[in-house]
Amino acid sequence: MSTSESATNPAPPHYLDAHALMQPQAIALICGERTLTYAEFNARSRRVANALLGLGVQPNDRVAVMAHNSIELLEVATGLAKLGAMPVLLNYRLREHEVAYIVNDCGASVVIAGPDLVEVVEKARAEVTGQVTYICIGDTLPAGWLRYEDLLPTASKEMPASSGGLGSAISYTSGTTGKPKGAYRPRGIEPQDIIPVIQEFGLAPQDVHLLAGPYYHSAPSAFTNIYLLLGSTIVIMPKYDPVEALRLIDRHKVTTTFMAPTLLQRLVDVDADVFARYDVSSLRAIILGGAPCPYVLKERAIERFGEHLWEFYGATETAFVTILRPEDQLRKHGSCGKAGPGQEIRLLDAAGNEVPDGTPGEMWSRFSSLAQYYNKPEATARSMKDGFFSVGDIAYRDAEGYYYICDRKIDMIISGGANIYPAEIEAVLAAHPAVVDAAVIGVPDKLWGETVKAVVQLRPGASATTEELITFCGEQLADYKKPRSVDFVAELPRNPAGKLLKTQVRAPYWKGTGRSI
Repeated sequence: MSTSESATNPAPPHYLDAHALMQPQAIALICGERTLTYAEFNARSRRVANALLGLGVQPNDRVAVMAHNSIELLEVATGLAKLGAMPVLLNYRLREHEVAYIVNDCGASVVIAGPDLVEVVEKARAEVTGQVTYICIGDTLPAGWLRYEDLLPTASKEMPASSGGLGSAISYTSGTTGKPKGAYRPRGIEPQDIIPVIQEFGLAPQDVHLLAGPYYHSAPSAFTNIYLLLGSTIVIMPKYDPVEALRLIDRHKVTTTFMAPTLLQRLVDVDADVFARYDVSSLRAIILGGAPCPYVLKERAIERFGEHLWEFYGATETAFVTILRPEDQLRKHGSCGKAGPGQEIRLLDAAGNEVPDGTPGEMWSRFSSLAQYYNKPEATARSMKDGFFSVGDIAYRDAEGYYYICDRKIDMIISGGANIYPAEIEAVLAAHPAVVDAAVIGVPDKLWGETVKAVVQLRPGASATTEELITFCGEQLADYKKPRSVDFVAELPRNPAGKLLKTQVRAPYWKGTGRSI
């Protein structure tokens, strides 16, 4: 878009433009020794938007991005929001087959990869269909790739066509049938959608937020985007390390962070003498989500950081369904909190009737901006009922209005905050020549919450070792999905219709834990 066109057809303002005008020298991003002011961040974000526009990216087009947390990753995400295009944030632990499937499924026209992820994306190219442009954030360029930094100097820093909101990203999650689904919000997210969330958590422009978890995950990206909307400072961790997190909290006087319980566990496990070297008194909110947080971990975290824990329950599709405040963390053991701002919740039995307090039912929630599954209307329809969305969790409500997740309707493992669907792993195991039947389950783990276990029945006369089967899975699946252990059995329990009885498979491993998920 030329300058004259921009003047005659002004695009709606983007929040970065406002901050660049109102507080140009305020620090927006810190990563290592690099800092970007809001003026610098906005200018580079505009250049990214116009560079992608020059490559043919239009509103609602998909751009796949596979990178560790970095300044460039946030430049791309905000640049795409300015265009009204959709970033497809890829888990950087995916293998090439998984990357290719997602790129093909979403119809991405551009793929952008971080320097240490070019190799896996280059391998995926052989399976990618359609015309795709590849961009590398770094200097290692395979044939046919473009270099990210080479695109920016010649790109305009004028305002591109803009959506004006926070943009809509597509987040892929594996499915119960083994095929990943892309969750997105067709109308994006508008500031008015999240103002009540900002008020509930007490988020403020003067906060300094630590991006500790991977930005591709919906929760870390949500809090990062909210804080950019507020004009706060984001301290970026490319990869999580608990001692480095303490150092950054001390150095930059971090006030808030989001963590999956696994990251918090590693933080409180830091030796006391090492922990004591750092001043963490600035930290006023540790927001937890992605997986249940054990009571003992909460106790230890409160001992070290004070009563600053928040916890929420939600999903990529549903946002902040419930929120548990700091004063309730120990008082309401096992609860995921009360209904979040703007959320309507129903607990329904199998017949679709609401259940009374104390009785488990499937949790359905309604919010102003629910997600859909990209190009999968049937999957969306299965999860949607009368405007309410369900991801298959079973919960009950107590007399005070607090909710408790007690079971899952769908077959899913949550390990370190990552959703893992056994069907995907079982399909890989079934392809091994020595395997006649396999069940994949989650088993209790102190650090990860659950880890992946395969229970395998071998073909008569066949043999396979634990290491062989784990390696076989690792060749086709992201590392976090492959089994951590394998048990061999003579036969797996199935009913007369042939349905695998997962409850019976899981029972021995969860006996005596006092929980089932």
